Amino acid sequence: MDISRAEQRILHLLAQGGHIDIIRNESKKPVELYCYTRDGWRYAGLNLRLFRKLKRNRAIASQGGGPYRITRRGLQLVRAELGNR
Repeated sequence: MDISRAEQRILHLLAQGGHIDIIRNESKKPVELYCYTRDGWRYAGLNLRLFRKLKRNRAIASQGGGPYRITRRGLQLVRAELGNR
């Protein structure tokens, strides 16, 4: 299964140790999404549509109410890139 370039970028960040934090409103709907690199920098290329697509493909998951991280399925979907540290 091929994934888009934007999905590829997010999965690379997560595979290197990043995570996704979600800010929810009173009715538990996601309001804001923040994707952080392993160094603590915020990546601006994540939106709700992209997040839902990654979650639907089971490429990301949350455990115990924590931040979203990459799954084994996500690691299979991501392709290696040279010089992407």
